[in-house]
Amino acid sequence: MDQLTLFLRRAELLIDRVEALLPPAVQSADFEQGYAFCWRVRQGRGYLHPVRQLAPIRLDDLQQIHTQKQLIEQNTRQFIAGRPANNVLLTGARGTGKSSLIKACLNQFADQGLRLIEVDKDDLHDLADIVELVADRPEKFILFCDDLSFEEGERGYKALKVALDGSISAQSDNVLIYATSNRRHLLPESHADNSSYHRSENGDLHPGETVEEKISLSERFGLWVSFYPFGQDDYLDIVAHWLSRLGCSAEHIVAARADALRWALQRGSRSGRVANQFARAWVGEHGL
Repeated sequence: MDQLTLFLRRAELLIDRVEALLPPAVQSADFEQGYAFCWRVRQGRGYLHPVRQLAPIRLDDLQQIHTQKQLIEQNTRQFIAGRPANNVLLTGARGTGKSSLIKACLNQFADQGLRLIEVDKDDLHDLADIVELVADRPEKFILFCDDLSFEEGERGYKALKVALDGSISAQSDNVLIYATSNRRHLLPESHADNSSYHRSENGDLHPGETVEEKISLSERFGLWVSFYPFGQDDYLDIVAHWLSRLGCSAEHIVAARADALRWALQRGSRSGRVANQFARAWVGEHGL
């Protein structure tokens, strides 16, 4: 074997090894595969993965949040109609329907061109790439960030600020960001933030600016929608709705009230999520 042939063979082996280390080529998304997608990252490359089975939640299934439904539904209607609409931050008590409301809006408006892309908090630095990927599409896209909160210094915080209202380029007309959080200002706050006039040797020289920075992200959302804990009667009404949806009669619903209250007491919460979980458990237990 001559030297040139040996060199070429070794070069081919080296190229094969290098190619094995490189991330795979990103395939263009097939937007005909579904209405919802998840942004996933594999070997450093992001891509849109279609969601095969959508949660079958409907707007009518969401009880005791009438005002919140009106606000989100109206904003989404404006969006799909091509009229001005706002990015939305849904905050408040857990289990009260924040995430379910966004999923229900997708089911309501999917046939009118609405699409949803769920983005994990750890992948928010890819927001610019996602927006660029869908910018020329005829559909309207909601970028959905669920259960959003940040700790100091997380890079997704800056990326989200830029995507909302901090870039030199205009925001795409076919993209909005809907985010849910239990924390209204998305960053942890401390007593020290309120000590604007306190000075210590290692203290912040401009504490007021620190507070402004912590609330600046949430202020970039044009629409804030707040959710509140349910009272006992509200909780029982939600239980009745889910029992009815699962085929229970009025007599069954009345018979389940005491069990529903005990279930909520054990969970330490009267929420829509707890009501749905109780209804499924009760119907399954009684073989209805």
